[in-house]
Amino acid sequence: MNVHAHLTDGAISVVVLGDAAGGAPWIGHWGSALGSLDESDLALALERPVPGGGLDVDPPPGLVAEAGQAWFGSPGIVGRRAKGTDFAPRFKVDGLIADEREATWQLSDEQAGLSLELRLVLTASGVVTIDSKLSNAGCEPYWLDGLQVTVPVPGQALELLTVGGRWTNEFRQTRSPWIDNCMTIENRRGKTSHERAGMAFAGTPGFREQSGEVWGCHVGWSGNFRIVCDAVSDARRSFQVGELLGSGEIALQSGQSYTMPTVYLSYGATGLNEVSQRFHAYVRGRVGHPRTPRKVLLNTWEAIYFDHRLDRLTALADRAAAVGVERFVVDDGWFHLRRNETAGLGDWWVDSTVWPDGLNPLIEQVRGLGMEFGIWVEPEMVNPDSDLYRAHPEWTIDDPRYPALLGRNQLVLDLGRAEVREHLYGHLDALLCDYDISYVKWDMNRDLIAATGADGRPGVHAQTLGVYELFDRLRAAHPTVEFESCASGGGRIDLGILARTDRVWTSDSIDALDRQSIQRGYSLVFPPELMGSHIGAPTAHTTGRTHTLGLRAASALFGHLGIEWNLLTADETVMAQVTEIVSTHKRFRGLLHSGRVVRVDHPDPNMNVHGVVASDGGEALFSAVRTGVGPSLHSSALRFPGLDPGRIYDVHILAFGGQQWGPHRSLQAWLDLGLALTGRQLAVVGLHAPVLNPETALLLHLSRR
Repeated sequence: MNVHAHLTDGAISVVVLGDAAGGAPWIGHWGSALGSLDESDLALALERPVPGGGLDVDPPPGLVAEAGQAWFGSPGIVGRRAKGTDFAPRFKVDGLIADEREATWQLSDEQAGLSLELRLVLTASGVVTIDSKLSNAGCEPYWLDGLQVTVPVPGQALELLTVGGRWTNEFRQTRSPWIDNCMTIENRRGKTSHERAGMAFAGTPGFREQSGEVWGCHVGWSGNFRIVCDAVSDARRSFQVGELLGSGEIALQSGQSYTMPTVYLSYGATGLNEVSQRFHAYVRGRVGHPRTPRKVLLNTWEAIYFDHRLDRLTALADRAAAVGVERFVVDDGWFHLRRNETAGLGDWWVDSTVWPDGLNPLIEQVRGLGMEFGIWVEPEMVNPDSDLYRAHPEWTIDDPRYPALLGRNQLVLDLGRAEVREHLYGHLDALLCDYDISYVKWDMNRDLIAATGADGRPGVHAQTLGVYELFDRLRAAHPTVEFESCASGGGRIDLGILARTDRVWTSDSIDALDRQSIQRGYSLVFPPELMGSHIGAPTAHTTGRTHTLGLRAASALFGHLGIEWNLLTADETVMAQVTEIVSTHKRFRGLLHSGRVVRVDHPDPNMNVHGVVASDGGEALFSAVRTGVGPSLHSSALRFPGLDPGRIYDVHILAFGGQQWGPHRSLQAWLDLGLALTGRQLAVVGLHAPVLNPETALLLHLSRR
């Protein structure tokens, strides 16, 4: 056994090993930096003994785990020729190019007629990316049913954290022991899904935000995926990550290749928060990541729904501008025959019965108020009651031999067909050329059910690539337009779609209490500036719960702020409070959208404490929300990690939105003068906040002297 590559940045090391016979490489270590290596001694230290009573060799879990090399867990490659042959390939290394940050292997199996390229990169953020491409070098087609990479996790990782939920309740965190068991996270909904986020985290027992070792993975793919967390196979632990393909979905002809989605890995020696900060740094370092201030927007959906009237919308625009909104977004209901959700999807032109003069009168009003104009579309969907469906019923991604199943009165268009993509591009391009539109909210409101392409085979893979192509083409033609990804809220959030969008709609629930856990789970991988977070009406549309403006604002403040509320119903006192909230967000927007996200461990599970610390430690903004009744009338002190330990910070309560707090003897002095503590004192001892009633928030600004 020998060391093929040692990727390191001084904090993290990835050591990739290979055998003397030139077999496929595997990861021997991924975690804390190892320093300089004596490669032969390290390889010897990592070599496992061969026990009696079994095989005469100890088969390693290759980066693409090979059943042909005696890997008895889930194989990394599943496929065959037409006669069922070449189902268990054994790859050999043909070439390797490696340095301290990147390694690329060329592998082949001459017997099976397959070649494989593997590429590992240790990025500047400390995130490791893995890419893989399988090519058919044989003469006959190769039917590929799965290609996944296997990433070993050390034996001390005895606890798993997975993320999922449902519509309006996404990104819930679930912990479970990881001892002699195997957990599979599969998504078959044709989009990233509300139910299962494409991420998993393993750590030392009881790992928390600021403690324990943690290893995390994410698959950057907006279709079906599979993550196997295996602690059963051969006393090893591993993540196995990749796309979930349908049987017969990929048929590689001679010379054709399949490129699997990028897998992202992040390690933290000091807890889950460090893992997230590496992910965030990676996302922020991408080419094309939004660099301009995230404009405060008003979305019309929960304000007016389908009731589109020019006088009402212009009045709402006036109110939006008055409180400091910078972008006015008209949601569903503007296009042909769209008076409710039963008709019109697919007919992407302005409804002349509602808009006899087109959208220009409204856009001129909005632009005249100093705001940008945005619009909602759902290009991947079609209503049976639409001109498009009547003309092309064959364009849906359904098996025509069976009755189609409707969801929300709609079907899904087959974007694997070039003619469908061309049709949609033509209408969307015309919309963006004809009107002064700066922002597009792109929705996707239905799961793919037995998605069948034009060739009769499973079509999710081609559908996902078709969506990407349509996004890419529109962005190239309209580079100044920003795009938001929405899929009934948080149903399509991953690094695949985020390579093409500037924002995601995190959840259709704007309930401020639900948003506390939704946004905390979202932040495990994704940074706040991409997170749509809106101030809704006093009573939440999805739950019927009523919350104060203070809590609603505190929940929305930490993302890409928006308002989704009919401000025409707000009195002057409330309008003044909303104006102050928007102003406060703009004041801290640069900090919120560039600083390090800090999720704080608090002993009371009914307290959600989190914040953002400037990259230089100069200031911070923290939120403490009591989500429910605690075990005592008192609460443990609030502690604030991540500050400059040797410097003094002035701490002030931010009072806005009419927020009220319970008793605290020094509250008035604190409100008037603030207090001063060192970063070390704030992290170790902390401070006791005023009494927080359930569903009450406290915002604290910390500035370094």
